[in-house]
Amino acid sequence: MSKFRYLKISKTKKLRCIFLNTNSKLFVVFLHGFMSDLEGEKPKAFQRYCKKRKLGFLALEYSGHGKSSGKFTKGNVSKWTKEIKYTIKKIVKKNNFILIGSSMGSWLSLNQFKYFKKQIKGFLGIGSAPEFLERLMWNKFTKKMKKETIKNGIYYLKHGNYEYPISLQLIKDGRKNKVFSKKIRSKIHVTMIHGSKDEAVPIIYSRKILRLFSKSKKRLTIVKNGDHSLSSAKNLKILLKELDLLIKFIN
Repeated sequence: MSKFRYLKISKTKKLRCIFLNTNSKLFVVFLHGFMSDLEGEKPKAFQRYCKKRKLGFLALEYSGHGKSSGKFTKGNVSKWTKEIKYTIKKIVKKNNFILIGSSMGSWLSLNQFKYFKKQIKGFLGIGSAPEFLERLMWNKFTKKMKKETIKNGIYYLKHGNYEYPISLQLIKDGRKNKVFSKKIRSKIHVTMIHGSKDEAVPIIYSRKILRLFSKSKKRLTIVKNGDHSLSSAKNLKILLKELDLLIKFIN
């Protein structure tokens, strides 16, 4: 792995990121998931891939995630979208790039099309989860959970060994970032990859994303017995193979 660097985006905020081969004409931009970071196997695999092929690579941790500054409970989809936009403008500049979104990262990827429509040459989604805050969280909260969130402004959601602090402002902001009602007319290649045993996000979310791209070449790959993260060595090979295909189409 290349060394992590810190990008100062305001007087009080700095984001931890990785970037390499910044003179390349084509970049791969990786956007991680909700409460995730860049310590996982996917960003490492994509970075190795780009290093080997002399492609530009960029990945960042949004505020409140990983080692970036800021409190997670103060963050939201709008803020993280703007941080990504700023970082792409700073590092990728005017070069073309492929977006790779993991889980919530696909939602944040879709939000980048309004800023970089001409530069985005491909989109790869992994266990994509747009609008999950409303559809997969809030709508599944019990009346008691909703009441507590409204009263305290936050709810601590237990999931497996993790506890997710879900703030009311995060839920409300998610409603301002609806993407399923939009059409994206970019003539690019779009690939969605989803595990057949993803227990966090149903496959329908990947299908819904493909429907947004009315003029794109589209592909859905369902990974047999694959989980939500698709981070095993076997599944990483599938992800890299799909990225390979996308790059071949561009070239």
